[in-house]
Amino acid sequence: MKQVQEDKVRNIINEIKDLSMDIAVFRDEPMSEHTTFKCGGNAALFMQPHTEEELVVISDVLERYDVPWYVTGNGSNLLVSDSGYDGVIINTLGLRSTGDEISFFSENPIEGDECTGIRVRAGVLLSRVANAAMERGLTGLEFASGIPGSVGGAVVMNAGAYGGEISQVIGNTTVISSGGKSEILTKEELKLGYRDSIFKHERHICYEVDFHLKKGDRNQIKATMQDMNEKRRAKQPLEYPSAGSTFKRPEGHFAGKLIMEAGLAGYSIGGARVSEKHCGFIINAGGATATDIKNLMDHVAKKVFENSGIMLEREVCLLGDFG
Repeated sequence: MKQVQEDKVRNIINEIKDLSMDIAVFRDEPMSEHTTFKCGGNAALFMQPHTEEELVVISDVLERYDVPWYVTGNGSNLLVSDSGYDGVIINTLGLRSTGDEISFFSENPIEGDECTGIRVRAGVLLSRVANAAMERGLTGLEFASGIPGSVGGAVVMNAGAYGGEISQVIGNTTVISSGGKSEILTKEELKLGYRDSIFKHERHICYEVDFHLKKGDRNQIKATMQDMNEKRRAKQPLEYPSAGSTFKRPEGHFAGKLIMEAGLAGYSIGGARVSEKHCGFIINAGGATATDIKNLMDHVAKKVFENSGIMLEREVCLLGDFG
């Protein structure tokens, strides 16, 4: 290990265990089991907290030991290098198993308004929240019903689809900042942009999110979600491991169309392939390494630029050493 020395790892594990908390801790954890690309090397240390208190403790411990760390949820927008990550992975999926990870609240309780707000832990899958909203007859999260990521990951990326995005429905967000301080950030303080947020620029961990929705017709909401998901199944290669859209949408263009026009449909490097079904997706067609996928991303971006003069920007986050 180059950054996380053996003695630091040992001390971190011992300190966490001495606290008698329910934090799951694993050494040399295969990240292929925690990303939707289904490839990549091991994380030096992998931690999965279940409560805000545990998240605060982890943040404090890692700050004191001065080790690199990275937060993951469902791993649906992440490519980890084949050499792995010589740091600590904080995985938030454990935050969804406490029994009260989704709750509803009234935005104006004094006036007796109906509950149109949803408070959700970061580790809950976004699709599950969309379904919970639908069951309550709340509209605004229909676009999210087919997004495979967690709430935390969706906020970090300001995820969106079919004309909707997180910034349209988000309210206050509870975060753990460096050193283990819990604080609430407003929508404005989150600095949400196109696939961007404060989390990409400052060391905060998303813990809990408020969504502000509106009353709607449950049957219509359900029909809209079903229609969107049918379109996804028809147009996207959901049968293969991938990270969804590989590249950001260039202004005035569509990445998939630019890739197709560059003659790259079906192009492959090793086990990585540009999907013929939707050229905006790079898929693990079988046995792909992270290097295969990264090299294919680079090749696609190069060829699209040569063909159109437009430089594609990755939407997928890279973690670890890619050389």
